[in-house]
Formats: sequence, C-alpha cells, structure tokens
Amino acid sequence: MPVPARKPRRRTPGQIARGVRRRARRLAGRLRHAWRRSLQLRVVTSTLVLSMAVVVVLGVFLMQSISASVLTSSEVAAVEESRANVATASGYLTQPTDVTDIAQDATAPGQTMNPVDAAAKALTDRSGGRYDVVVFNEGSVGEGRASGQVDWTSIPESLRAKVQSTEEQTLYKEIATIRYIGAKQPETGLVVGARVNGSYEIYHVFPLGDEEKTLLTVQQMVFGAGAALVLLLAGVASLVTRQVVTPVRLARQAAERLAAGRLEERLKVRGEDDLARLATSFNEMASNLAVKIHQLEELSQVQRQFVSDVSHELRTPLTTVRMAADLLYEGREDFDAASARAAELMQNQLERFESMLADLLEISRYDAGAATLDLDPVDMRDVVLRAVGDSETLAERQATRFELRLPNEPCMAEVDSRRVERILRNLLFNAIEHGEGKDIVVTLGADRDAVAVAVRDHGVGLKPGEETMVFDRFWRADPSRARTIGGTGLGLAISREDAMLHGGWLQAWGAPGEGSQFRLSLPRVAGTPLRGSPLPLVPPEVEMRRTWRGHATPVLTPAPAETAPRVRENVDAGAFDAE
Repeated sequence: MPVPARKPRRRTPGQIARGVRRRARRLAGRLRHAWRRSLQLRVVTSTLVLSMAVVVVLGVFLMQSISASVLTSSEVAAVEESRANVATASGYLTQPTDVTDIAQDATAPGQTMNPVDAAAKALTDRSGGRYDVVVFNEGSVGEGRASGQVDWTSIPESLRAKVQSTEEQTLYKEIATIRYIGAKQPETGLVVGARVNGSYEIYHVFPLGDEEKTLLTVQQMVFGAGAALVLLLAGVASLVTRQVVTPVRLARQAAERLAAGRLEERLKVRGEDDLARLATSFNEMASNLAVKIHQLEELSQVQRQFVSDVSHELRTPLTTVRMAADLLYEGREDFDAASARAAELMQNQLERFESMLADLLEISRYDAGAATLDLDPVDMRDVVLRAVGDSETLAERQATRFELRLPNEPCMAEVDSRRVERILRNLLFNAIEHGEGKDIVVTLGADRDAVAVAVRDHGVGLKPGEETMVFDRFWRADPSRARTIGGTGLGLAISREDAMLHGGWLQAWGAPGEGSQFRLSLPRVAGTPLRGSPLPLVPPEVEMRRTWRGHATPVLTPAPAETAPRVRENVDAGAFDAE
C-alpha cells in the first residue's frame, strides 16, 4: 500500500518574520565580527565612505556650476534674440501690410495679410528653427498665431500678466513646459515675452531639450568618473593598507606562536623602514625573552633541586634528633618541671618540623612534575569518614563537633584515596582552626559525572578577594594571628595541587562574620573533563538569607580564575551527626 506523501508544513507569517530577523541578526553578527577583527576592512571602508562623500559634494558642485553656466548662456542668447525680434515685429504690427511689401505667399493678388500673421511669419523665418513665436492681440481673441505647432496655452499666465502690466518692449522670461499640438512630446523651454504697440504680445519659445541632453550627458560622465574614482581610491587604499597590515598580521601570528611557547619564532626583516625596525625590535625582544625564560627555568630548577636536596639531607639528622627527643620525652617524669616542659615543647616542634619537611618534599615533587596518582574505585563516603576520624582528636581539643551529611547510596569514584584523604584532613584542620569552636558541616554530593565534598565552618570567614589567595603557599589571612594547631602553611597549597592532579577543582567561599566553605569537586571517572559540581559553592542558607534581605536574585561568588564550574542542584542526601 503506497504511503501518502506528507504535505509540506506551511509556515505562518510570524514564523517567517522571526526567521528573517534571526538571519539578519546572524548576518549582522558576522559583519560586526569581521569589522572588529580586520584592520584592512575598516581602513578600506572608511576610505570608501569618505571618498564617496567627497565625490558627491564635488559632483553636485560641478553639476550646479555647469547647469548654471549652460542655462545662463542660453538665457542671454535668448534675451538678445528676443530683443532684436521685438524691434523687428514692431514695424509689422503698426498697420496692415500689403502683399507687395512682404513675401510672395499671398493667396491672391491685392490681398492684404493680417499684421499678426505677418509678424509671426517674419519672426519664424528669422528663427531658423531655433525657436517658435506666439503672438497675441489683446483687442481680438482670434488675432493670434503660434508657429511650430506650439499650444498657445503653454504660455504661463503669470508671464502674460507681467507683460500686459508693463511698458512696451520690456522683456520678461520664465521657464515653462512647452506643449505641442500633435504627437510631439512636451519639453522644457524658456519663454521670453514683451508687449508691442500697446495691444500685441510677442512670446519667443526657446526649447531647452538640447541643453537638457547636454547636462544629462555631463551628469552621467561626472557620476561615472566619480564612481571610477571611488573604486580607484578604494583599490589604492586596499593596496596601501595591505602593505602595512600584512607585516602587522605576521607580527601578530609570530607573537601568538611565541606566547604558545615557541621561543625560536622570529620575523623576517625586509628593508630599513619603520616596519623593518619593528620586526628587528620584535626579534630582539623574543631573543631576550627566551634568554630570561631559560634563566628562570634554570633558577627554578636550582631552587627545586635545593629544596629537594635539603629536605632529603635533613632527614638523617632529623631522625637522630627525633630518637634523642623521644628518649627525653619518655623520661620527662624524672626531670624537674622546667626540663620536662622543655622536652614536651621539643617533641611538639619536632612533630611540626617533620610535617613541614614532608610537605616540602611533596611540594618539590609537584614542582618537578614527578607526582603521580594511584587510582582505585572507592566509595567517597568511606574516604570522608576516615578523614573525619583522623580529625576528631583535634576537634575535641577545640570543642568542635562535626555534622556529616552523606548520601545513603554509595558514591563511587576513581581517585587516589591517600591524596583525597589528605585534602579533606587539611580542609578539616583549617575549619577547626578558624571555626571558633562552632559546628563544622561536611557534605558529600554526587551526580552522574562528578562527586563533591563541601566543608563548611561558621568562623571568621574570608574577606573579598581572599578566596584564591588562601591557596597560596604560607599565606595567612591575618599575619598577626598565630597558628593554634601547628600547621605548616602548605596544607591548602598541597590540597589544590592534589585536586588539580585529579583533574578536579578546589574552591573557597567566605564572607566576614558568615564563615567559609571549601568545596572539592572530582570527576567520577579518571581523565573525564569536569563540567560541573553537584554541590553549590555558596551555602544554601546564605543564599536564602541574602535573597530574603535584598528581595532580588542572589549572585554567586565567582569561582577562581582557573575554574568556571556549572553549579547544579544538590542530590538527595541523608544526614547524621558524629559526636
């Protein structure tokens, strides 16, 4: 059974209009993009627009000048011709003329020609076809004649009124549209009129068709020459701009390759002009930059090697001192009070020194690029519980409780559990130190692609701008504040390196008086790009409080420069307290 053909879907006028607007916006966007990116396009377009403006102004000026010159010369000639004709016609219109006194056009011997006809015929014979004559007799409507099939009504009434109201042989002129009896098309003409012998009006009609054709030809030539000049100037501007833009474009490409790490990139030097000196300066800059980078790399290598060597060399004397300190610490009960206290202080500082030495060794591994991951699928709930268990003793000394919010289902992820536990311990130690004895909330969340752990304290918080500085090595929010739990100042820096080694994010949020929150986000599958986090960076209760106070849409604190996460809603999680 044949399948019936589907009828084409008809689009409504609204859909068509939206489609047109969408295409127009897309085209406008492409044009704006090309305009911003192309210096040559901007220069050529500006030159083209300015050239068109100059050519239009000059063309209009030239056309007005030429038109005025042509029309003025035609008017002068017409007026002089009319003045001579008026004097001639004055003799014909004085009295009737006998046939023997004029041409031999009389119809019968002894016939007398009408004065109007005689004057019109005489003037027409003198015109040689250059103009036509219209003669009116005020006393008799029938006494009038027009040569060349000119329609009498073509004479403007305003001009006739002037002629009739002034002295004899005073000339008046006016531009009018001349109409003809028959198939001849109307045309523009100059009408020059005068009153003769009191009751006669003589009008000379000078067609301006030839002058209009001449002006049209000149106009076309001016416009054509102007268009050719504009295109020529645009081509010249394009050629000149190309000579300047091409070296600049090559310099830009070389700078991009240089910024990408290709320090051997150089520009070719041609000639001795400004662009050649620019290429020379660029090459010198690239050479100096390569030398400086090489020196910095060597210095950095020396520094990393120094830290690594010193850390390794300190292990042997530290082990010996540690053994001696352990003996003194175990026998402190037999010492006097001052010696016993000295043994305890030495034991505590040795532990801190060992921790700092271990952190320095770890930092040196990251600097040398020797840090690796030992990945295993683990349940992140177990990792969180182990980190919390390691921190409970310190939390009890600071009178701090942990509130755990863990999901009921396993949160599996491919991570290095040792490094993730170290990240969480550092975050918990930091929260204990700055939490001022208040509860610390530890939240675990997961979605299809990522897992996240948020550590929230309600202590002093962070000032604006400190969200990224908190991960710097040996940085303190308050330099005058002593470390209460003996931290080395490298914990958060190492934690960030561990998170980045996993391809994850370690971010901080804080506000004075509202505490702080650190969020660790990791991909569930190792090597997968992290596109978002299942937990918000700003605590939900803070967002709700800000929304309630401002009655506006809350604004999230921006993430660090190296990350731009897509915050998504938290998953359903259970919660229980660990006393």
